[in-house]
Amino acid sequence: QVQLVESGGGLVQAGGSLRLSCAASISTFSNYAIGWFRQTPGKEREFVGAISWNGANTANADSVKGRFTISRDNAKNTVYLQMNRLKPEDTAVYLCAARLFTMEISHQQYAYWGQGTQVTVSN
Repeated sequence: QVQLVESGGGLVQAGGSLRLSCAASISTFSNYAIGWFRQTPGKEREFVGAISWNGANTANADSVKGRFTISRDNAKNTVYLQMNRLKPEDTAVYLCAARLFTMEISHQQYAYWGQGTQVTVSN
């Protein structure tokens, strides 16, 4: 059973920063690529970024490039999403997801999901 738990969300002013964490209960965590997605009501789940199983490769959506960074600590079974220079349009529920080995930008390619953490950016 793979379980993912996000944390670190909250309310922040525009221009501020937050660091989200995705903690995984997977014995072979280092075999999994992790993706970050976000969702707002009435919209499709949006790709934010992803990191490969060994951290050698990352990808970010154009909307967050230069502002968001993904990293992982396999010893702690945790992936991080560092979000800087936040904008009101970044407001969403942020979810992490896991799939074996290679990262993908389509949410349909991920088998395991966390419950999400709310990020709200005020003007």
